[in-house]
Amino acid sequence: MSFGLTNAPAFFMYLMNSVFMNELDKFVVVFIDDILVYSKNEKEHEEHLRIVLSRLREHKLYAKFSKCAFWLKEVAFLGHILSAKGVAVDPSKVEDVLNWKQPQTVTEIRSFLGLAGYYRRFIKDFSKIAKPMTALTQKNAKFAWSPKCEEAFGTLKKLLTTAPVLAQPDITKPFDVYCDASGSGLGCVLMQEGRVIAYASCQLRKHEDQIIARQKQDKGMAHIRDRIDDKKKACFKLDEEGVLWFKNRLVVPKDMELRKKILDEAHTSMFTLHPGSNKMYQDLKQKFWWTRMKREIAKYVSECDVCQRVKADHLKPAGMLQPLAVPAWKWEDIHMDFIVGLPRTQKGYDSIWVIIDRFTKSAHFIPVKTTYRAKQYAELYISRIVSLHGVPLTITSDRGSLFLSRFWEQLQTALGTNLIHSSAYHPQTSGQVERVNQILEDMLRACALTYSTKWDECLPLAEFAYNNSYQKSLDMAPFEALYGRRCRTPLNWSEPGERVTFGPDLVTQAEEQVKFIHDNLKRAQSRQKSYSDKRRRPLVFEKDDHVYLRVSPMKGVHRFGVKGKLAPRYVGPFRITEQCGPVAYRLELPPHLAAVHDVFHVSQLKKCLRVPEEEIDTSQIQIQPDLTYEEKPIKILDQKQRSTRRRTINFYKVQWSNHSKEEATWEQEGFLRTKYPGFLPSTSI
Repeated sequence: MSFGLTNAPAFFMYLMNSVFMNELDKFVVVFIDDILVYSKNEKEHEEHLRIVLSRLREHKLYAKFSKCAFWLKEVAFLGHILSAKGVAVDPSKVEDVLNWKQPQTVTEIRSFLGLAGYYRRFIKDFSKIAKPMTALTQKNAKFAWSPKCEEAFGTLKKLLTTAPVLAQPDITKPFDVYCDASGSGLGCVLMQEGRVIAYASCQLRKHEDQIIARQKQDKGMAHIRDRIDDKKKACFKLDEEGVLWFKNRLVVPKDMELRKKILDEAHTSMFTLHPGSNKMYQDLKQKFWWTRMKREIAKYVSECDVCQRVKADHLKPAGMLQPLAVPAWKWEDIHMDFIVGLPRTQKGYDSIWVIIDRFTKSAHFIPVKTTYRAKQYAELYISRIVSLHGVPLTITSDRGSLFLSRFWEQLQTALGTNLIHSSAYHPQTSGQVERVNQILEDMLRACALTYSTKWDECLPLAEFAYNNSYQKSLDMAPFEALYGRRCRTPLNWSEPGERVTFGPDLVTQAEEQVKFIHDNLKRAQSRQKSYSDKRRRPLVFEKDDHVYLRVSPMKGVHRFGVKGKLAPRYVGPFRITEQCGPVAYRLELPPHLAAVHDVFHVSQLKKCLRVPEEEIDTSQIQIQPDLTYEEKPIKILDQKQRSTRRRTINFYKVQWSNHSKEEATWEQEGFLRTKYPGFLPSTSI
């Protein structure tokens, strides 16, 4: 195999690992085409060699005899000398370091530190020694070779020539770790049975250097230094440079600006990406200590604007159940909703208008077309509802286009009916009609499956079956609650078709039945509220509080290789201007959200613990009135072609709305032309 191919080394490494899978780390080490066989004695070594050679023969792999060496007491492998004594530095590699001339550029410093750093586990306090040279490699650092750099350069070369032989670790025996801390860095030694296994060290970062400087200025730190010998302060210690430590953890003084720098790096950097408070505390406590550290970290994370907008809630839904008042009479308070997206029938129907009486639970299912205008719905309403039950006092519905149309509002005003609309994005307000929709859909599925008929032909029978089915909240069927008697059906022929009571007795009986229904509904509401509130939590806001608003990404939207997965869960924060009920609030929305109704149920809100100093621009998200949004491509940054045997595929690097150029993605031309027609130029690349 030619190693000039891009994937050749990785593929060959995979092949060798597969061949020696059962022997790896037992008596075989493989690195690409180098095979190292190690054993405790000659007898074992002979057996191990036989197994390795048989594996090569089995897979038809060949080793060149002139490049093989057998029965060695020590061997050079990957820049190290391996022997029974342990691991040592390869002298041939050290010679390159000794002959290294003084670096003249930052690139030469990086090259030297890269080679010397390969053997850093052989050198005690490597990071501390190399610190003057490392400082020159930092961004915006001016190159100036100082005497300290020359001293560090010479010390590292000297230590490499006198590097000790490190013992091999035995995982069956205990290890000892010795730590050392100073104002310039941290170091530790891993040992076993008195022999050194490895050295490790690291430099203090910029803000950690600031901690040391602030320690010497802080009065509280000075008080601890004065009482360092006190038994109560036994956990504190001072190093030779006067730096205060708490159980090998750097003590951070009470400087809020300095602590914020530490918290920012541990939370918002590219290497941490907004961890939770507990994870963040576990990471920081390995290195730092200050009083009430865990509490401050929890407060910092809870107030993070990004975390509040993107992280999922793991709490019970907010807002206790608020039952609607029980109506006083039949068909005085009704609910309306639509079932849409149904298969179009031969008559052109593709939706169902569901209308239900809150008191008797009786319902009407009216087939309609999505192309109907408000005037046609008004005619159906008069002929199917008003003509049978009279004009209701209130109509509760969602915020659909029909129910918000001017014609519908003027009609109901003329009839004397009060319109009640649910809060934005909260269908639970019309929970009764939503439940009836579910029952009706199940009935139509069963009817179509059993009798193979069209759904609009089953609709009258579905209405009959629903109105004559027992309702637990009423303790009777809706038909009986509405008309005062049971309906004659094929299953119930014995029910008299005419009333046997007249005059005052009939009025008394009707009033008693209404009272019976009213009491049953009150008990049912009480049971439902008790059961529902067990799975909810109370949440109250005050006027002028700031809250985040929950939004939902549109289904099927392609974004960064996924569909809606990277969408923010909340936008805002927005100020509360008014409390519109026990669980509803009015928000001060920006102008670009004018199409969204400004009253929201408390379950759609989340308290903002700290208003961000920089206002987040939500106009680019383009939120729709139903609180969904779709991100769109806004700019082509680059383009390329990929050729196959049969065709050439065009790719475009696209920047998406509300995202930077660094987050741009490569998309196929076909996808962009189908999903976003008009975005690409008329001629392709």
